[in-house]
Amino acid sequence: MANVSMTRAKNEMEGAIRVASPWIEWLARLGYFAKGALYLVIGILALNVAFNAGGQTPDTQDALQTISAQPFGQVLLTVILIGLIGYALWLFARGVMDTEDEGSDMKGLGRRVSFVARAIGHLVLAFITLQLLMGDSGGSDGSNTASLTARAMEQPWGRWLVGLVGLGFIAVGLSRLYLAYSERFREKLQLNKMSSTEQDLMIWTGRLGIGSQGVILLMIGSFLIQAAIQYDPSEAGGLGEAFQELLEQPYGPWLLGLMALGFVAHGIYMFIRGRYRRIEVA
Repeated sequence: MANVSMTRAKNEMEGAIRVASPWIEWLARLGYFAKGALYLVIGILALNVAFNAGGQTPDTQDALQTISAQPFGQVLLTVILIGLIGYALWLFARGVMDTEDEGSDMKGLGRRVSFVARAIGHLVLAFITLQLLMGDSGGSDGSNTASLTARAMEQPWGRWLVGLVGLGFIAVGLSRLYLAYSERFREKLQLNKMSSTEQDLMIWTGRLGIGSQGVILLMIGSFLIQAAIQYDPSEAGGLGEAFQELLEQPYGPWLLGLMALGFVAHGIYMFIRGRYRRIEVA
């Protein structure tokens, strides 16, 4: 019965993706641009904290609220919402329908599962954006992380689950650092359509941006592991807490400033990737 239900759900998802396929490429590119805008705003807010105004280190929620407060902010948030949903649909297509021929061996299945997990993450971010559009500011990334961690720890084996999720963050963070070092992020880009200047900019922003993302993921993973070890959900934290941890170190403003520049670079890289990424839907 369970297998029948899973097969039915998979077939229904594939059908929905096929119906939406004429739009998914456009929506996926819009998703890249939406992500680029968020990274840019987060980076600019973090730079402001590091070298100017001080105050609370920013997270994704702060970036969305900042965008909302701008002229035509609701329109911008609506575009970001559509982009995030479109990007999630494309990730589902990659994971469920294997549109990029990852295969069904252990490595291929692992990548396809990661696509589905990332799609769910983008849908969560889209839901947060929708809440802002409806006037609900919600909580910070850190408080949401701590709340989810507390709920997880209430379950049987929840402490171990939190620790495993933390290890997962660390594994992904290490893979992002390797990706930045190896420059394999150039794969699946239409390099023949890019000028030499665009390629140089793509490599510079890609290495700095993806590397910065890897460091933050490592820090979030360590927060979760610490929460599991100490059996204390308050030890868990998100992006804002990772920025704050950097700020509290020796030469903290410079460390935070460097990380903020990495997020700005990643935003630019997302714009480039949205323009030149090869996107296959079916």
